[in-house]
Order: sequence, then structure tokens, then C-alpha cells
Amino acid sequence: MSEIQLTQEKADTLRNICREHANDPGELINILHKTQDILGYLPAEAQQLIAGELHIPVSRIYGVVTFYSFFSMTPKGEHPISVCMGTACYVRGAEKVLDEFKRVLKINVGETTADGRFSLSSLRCVGACGLAPVVLIGEKVYGRVVPGDVEKIISDLTKQ
Repeated sequence: MSEIQLTQEKADTLRNICREHANDPGELINILHKTQDILGYLPAEAQQLIAGELHIPVSRIYGVVTFYSFFSMTPKGEHPISVCMGTACYVRGAEKVLDEFKRVLKINVGETTADGRFSLSSLRCVGACGLAPVVLIGEKVYGRVVPGDVEKIISDLTKQ
């Protein structure tokens, strides 16, 4: 197992999160959520620290992190872009929208641009089917997105 590379302050914060949940393995998902809120993602070092605090194997944490799509083991960009691929969005052209984001940003799903500004992911359903196809950028919902909208969306975000 590699040595933890987190700062002492971050490591102490993660230990406190575990203690707030009584170091209870049954609270793993809540602990991971709070950890990801703080770090922005769940690096191996954080998983190792949590496993040690909860006295569970790292493989159990890894299994949870890789099973649930809302957890990430890679840092997200300043503007995390998620394209909904649920049935309504898919039928209305979400795949072409996703392809256009990949083309414009020059990254694939699960990647972040070299400058750290954008990351790209897909998800199953946003719950805004009437606005299909839907793109989430951070907390903002973009509805009825067509491939022709992508360059303007990226341009507007770049100006921020």
C-alpha cells in the first residue's frame, strides 16, 4: 500500500468525517460523499485513509466508488459537464451532443481538459425528460441542447 499523500490538514479533516459517523462501515457512502465534497474526487490516498479509520479493506471502498457513478476517482474540471443519456435524451439526440462536446473539448468521457477547465461525463437520467436532451454543467441545467449549441456553451463558460 502506498503512503498517503494528503496534506495533514486534509487527512485530519477526513479522520474527523469518519469520527462524525462513529467510524461505522455502514456509513461508508455518507463518508465518501462528504470526502468528495471536500476533495472534489476520491483519490486512492483518501480511500486508504478511510479504510484504515473504518477497519475495512480498501477493496470494499474501491468497489463502492467504482459502482456508483456519482463518485469519481479523478479530479473534475472547473466546469464539470454531464450529458444525460437516459431514454428521452438519447432518443432526441444526446449521443450527437456528447460527440460534439468530445470533439470541441478534445477529450473523452471520464477525462478532464489539460487546463483543468472542463471535464466530461455521461449519466443515465437527470429527471428533466421534457427538456431532452439535457446537459448539466455544475448545477446548471441546459435543456433542448443540439450539437450546434455546444461551441457557444463552451465559449460562454470560457469567458467566466
